Amino acid sequence: MPDAPAPVAYPGTSRSTSATIAPNILRYLARVAEKYGVDLQPLLTRVGLDPTVMGSAALRVSYRQGSDVIRQAVELTGDEHLGLRVGAAQHLTAWGLLGFAMMAADTHEEAIETGVRYQNLSGAMTVWSAGWEDVGYVLRADLPDPALDPTVAVFLIEEAYSSVVTLTRLSVGAAFAPQAVEFAFPAPRDTRPFDELFRCPLRFDAAGNRMVIPARWARAVMPGRDPITYAAVLDVLETEMASRRDQQDLLEVLEISIAQSLPAVPSFPEQARRHASSERTLRRRLAECGTTYEAIVDGVRREQVEQLLRRTELTLRDITRQAGFADMSALRRAVRRWHGVTPLELRSELLEREAPTGRPHP
Repeated sequence: MPDAPAPVAYPGTSRSTSATIAPNILRYLARVAEKYGVDLQPLLTRVGLDPTVMGSAALRVSYRQGSDVIRQAVELTGDEHLGLRVGAAQHLTAWGLLGFAMMAADTHEEAIETGVRYQNLSGAMTVWSAGWEDVGYVLRADLPDPALDPTVAVFLIEEAYSSVVTLTRLSVGAAFAPQAVEFAFPAPRDTRPFDELFRCPLRFDAAGNRMVIPARWARAVMPGRDPITYAAVLDVLETEMASRRDQQDLLEVLEISIAQSLPAVPSFPEQARRHASSERTLRRRLAECGTTYEAIVDGVRREQVEQLLRRTELTLRDITRQAGFADMSALRRAVRRWHGVTPLELRSELLEREAPTGRPHP
């Protein structure tokens, strides 16, 4: 294998409450769930994603919102391989201009590296990297949060590699099959859906998640290659990336500011002054991010409450005070709105989910 540059990687957001993810996965998840007779809209609405919002091309959701919907969708459908189904239902057009750029790339390798470079525009909930290794061209998928709920983690990795295989077959050739696929999660009870989809050797409980793509497929010419179109679309994507970075920076700065101030919450006028901005300008910038200051405060409080509930030495009164709620009734209402359970029930769920022996098989 010839020498090649190190794997390409572009990390995602570091804050789970930042609304920075295009909700492509959730849209396809809702479609697949319908086939099981499950209507996800009440669940989507509960986390702030009503039909109008879900239909907006400018919409961005947070990692936390996406994870909540995924976890409950798996429970409602009862499909332990729901991630495979959602990935297999997708098409490059769902990725908008990024999908168009990938179709116009010169080779499959260039298409993959374009997807990796602009992954934050695609709705990816994993962190992708790619490059040549001793075994071949390797596409790796990592989770931005190692402590992610195991059910959600398995779904995201299944969806990630299922979509890659599906989209490759649609764009390069139906005969495509990886050389091998490795998953960090344990082997499921039934591996036949994996065998049928990937058509290659599989390994579970591996050190990481990776797909090895044979050299001939990595170097395969894209049927829709067009250098002029490819270059023009990349210019647009670069502009969008710069705008997205600015938005992400703003959201993360506000979240950190709120988290550091709890139990007190800085007022909106105070935040505008801190950022040398008028209230009108700051509100407009947040609207461009698809959120509001109130929603950001709510997200930070939620994250804080969930962390505090994991500390069993703290009482509900302690948590109420530290998270900045007026009283325990306000805390209970918030937790019920977020999770549909009481604070004590949520504490039990969180502790059970993170127990060493509580890691469920997919």
